[in-house]
Amino acid sequence: MSLDSDIIVDRRRIRRKLTFWRVMAALIAIAAIAGFALVVTPGTRGTFASAGSIARVQIEGLIRSDSDRTQALERLENSQAAAVIIHINSPGGTTAGSEQLYDSLVRLKAKKPLVVVVEGLAASGGYITAIASDHIIAQQSSLVGSIGVLFQYPNVSELLKTIGVKVEEVKSSPLKAAPNGFEPTSPEARAALDALVKDSYAWFRGLVKERRGMDDTQLEKVADGRVFTGRQAIDLKLIDQIGDEKTAVTWLVEQKGVKKGLSVRDYKLQPRFGDLPFLKTAAAVTLEALGLGSIAHQIGQTGVAQAVDRFGMDGMLALWQPAASN
Repeated sequence: MSLDSDIIVDRRRIRRKLTFWRVMAALIAIAAIAGFALVVTPGTRGTFASAGSIARVQIEGLIRSDSDRTQALERLENSQAAAVIIHINSPGGTTAGSEQLYDSLVRLKAKKPLVVVVEGLAASGGYITAIASDHIIAQQSSLVGSIGVLFQYPNVSELLKTIGVKVEEVKSSPLKAAPNGFEPTSPEARAALDALVKDSYAWFRGLVKERRGMDDTQLEKVADGRVFTGRQAIDLKLIDQIGDEKTAVTWLVEQKGVKKGLSVRDYKLQPRFGDLPFLKTAAAVTLEALGLGSIAHQIGQTGVAQAVDRFGMDGMLALWQPAASN
C-alpha cells in the first residue's frame, strides 16, 4: 500500500510540473509571436494611404482610456481624408475611456464630415461614442442604448474569512480607500459610491438629451439602462437612420457635400497586441498544441486582450453586461 501511495504522489507531482512547463512554454511562445506580429503587421501606428478617400475607423470591444488612440485620431484630423465613417461594435467600457473617445471624435468632427455606423452593438460607453456624431446609422437588428453607469469591485471578505486571513489597515478617515474589497462595504461607503454613480448618470443623461435633441419625456423612455434594436431606436430618437456603410456614404454625399465616388479605406488605430488577428490565431493554435484547449477556446471566442479585460475592469463603468450563458 505504501508503494502504491508513493507512486500516486510521484505521478501527481510529475503532472503538476508538466502543467507548469506547458503554461510557461505557451507564454514564451505567445510573447515571441506578439513581438513578430507587431513588426510585420501593417497599420499599427495609424495609417491612411490615399488622399481624397473616406476614412473608415473601427471602434470594437471594450473601451478604455488610450493615448495612442487619441493621437491616431488627431493625425486623422490633419490628414487628406475627405470624410470619416466610424464603425462601432462595442458594449462600452470605463466612463473615463468613453468620455475620452467621445471628446476625440467631437474634435475630429469639427475638422471632417463624420458619420457613425453601428454594426452590431453600441451600448453604454459605445453609445457615448456614437453620439459624438450628428448622424447615427444602425442596422435593424443592431442594439443601442444602455444609458447608465455602474461601479463594480470584487469583494473577497467572505473568502478571506474562510481561509483565515485578516487584512488590517490604518487610514486617515473612514472613507479613505473605501470600498477596499477586503471587508463588507459600510453604509457610508455605499452612500458615497451611490453619489458617484448618480452624478455620472446625470452627466450621461444630459449628454444624450443635448446631443439627440430630446425633451425630458423622451429621455425617460430610453434612460433606464435597456438596449433597443435599431428598429426601436429610430422611433426613440436614439439613431437617425436604418442602413449600413453604403447608407453612410450616401448621407455624406447628399448632406455634407462629399465628392461622389470616393473609395472608403481603413484608417487603423494602434491595436492592442492581443487583438491582432494573426496573434489571436497563433496563440490559440499554440495553446491547443500544448494541451490547453479550454484556454485556446476562450481566446478564440473573445481575443487575448478582451478575455483579460473582462476580469480587469472595475471602477466607474459605462458598460452593458448581459448575463453569460452556459
